[in-house]
Amino acid sequence: MDQRTCFVAFVGKIFLSAFLVLGASEAALAQAAAPPPPAVGVQRAEKKPITEKDEFNGRILAINRVDIVARVTAFVDSVEFKDGQEVKTGDILYRLERPPFEADLEAKKAVAEQYQAQLVNANAALDRAQTLLKGPAGLQSNYDSALATQKSYAAQLLGAQAAVKQSEINLGYTQIASPIDGKIGRTAITLGNVVSPSSGVLVTIVGQDPMYVLFPVSVRTLLALRNRYVPLGGFNAVVIRVTLPNGQIYDQTGKLTFVDNTVQTATDTVMMRATIANPPILDSANKQGQSVVRQLTDGEFVTVNLEGVQPVLVLSIPRSAVLTDQRGDYVYVVDADNKAQRRDIQLGQSTPADASIISGLTEGELVVVEGIQRVRAGELVSPGPPTPGPAASSTVPK
Repeated sequence: MDQRTCFVAFVGKIFLSAFLVLGASEAALAQAAAPPPPAVGVQRAEKKPITEKDEFNGRILAINRVDIVARVTAFVDSVEFKDGQEVKTGDILYRLERPPFEADLEAKKAVAEQYQAQLVNANAALDRAQTLLKGPAGLQSNYDSALATQKSYAAQLLGAQAAVKQSEINLGYTQIASPIDGKIGRTAITLGNVVSPSSGVLVTIVGQDPMYVLFPVSVRTLLALRNRYVPLGGFNAVVIRVTLPNGQIYDQTGKLTFVDNTVQTATDTVMMRATIANPPILDSANKQGQSVVRQLTDGEFVTVNLEGVQPVLVLSIPRSAVLTDQRGDYVYVVDADNKAQRRDIQLGQSTPADASIISGLTEGELVVVEGIQRVRAGELVSPGPPTPGPAASSTVPK
């Protein structure tokens, strides 16, 4: 082999070695650039007790409501209440002028006493005519006349006594009392005015405790509630909670007591009604001469939550694991090969922390609850326990 041939062979070996080294370096770089599977937090789907809840819009309605009107025509002598105070059954609200009615009553009593005296005399005359009728001097016509006179005075006495009773009733109407316990409104008539049955409403009293909660429910929802709670006890299987307009949860619970028997065709809803307590906020308020303060007001708009009394076991996962797209709700589950798989689900009643699953998952499956944004369907992941915190459960997958 000459010198030129040796040189060419030497250069070839150098280039071959360089290509081999370059190829090895590219393979190493490619291997180093491949990222590891994304780390995700997973948690097993498991059954948990939850309280089933349905939310509706409703209004507070007073159980008792009375419009006070005058029954007789008279001047107002006094108004015995302050606008806005609470009154009890029998409390005097208005006092009307009494003397004209007292005088009328005395006159009617005098007429009744007059007929009473005449009836006594007629009874004596009838007794004499009956005695004479048994002897030879007695005449049937005298007896018949005495009997007619006695019956006439007896009838007139009954009429006079009825007139006395009517006068007593009218006299009683001069004191207008509250027929119910409740909060009184603003008086429409003040001292010195004349009132009559045609004067209209003098004042309105609204019952305060307890109150009604009325809320419409769609027929479809009503059927679902019926199927869910009737086997568990019907009305006794649910409790009513109220959220006030300011977002505050009312501290009293109500009891469902009535479901209407007619569907409102305009809205396809059925009216439901619950009864709820409305105690005063300060028990001493009325004793201090102040208006009693209560949290519920007649006509108030509220949010009604109908809750089951007994919690039920449902398949549950953290709410943060649920994603939504055009196909619906879904989650990612990790299979035995540590690959993420999309799983379409149907949600039941959920809370901000937990989502109940009606279908799509089975108990014990690993669901991705953390690092979801790094997951792609069919790709490897590195599952581990989720980070403890409010957004994910601290339960370690079993």
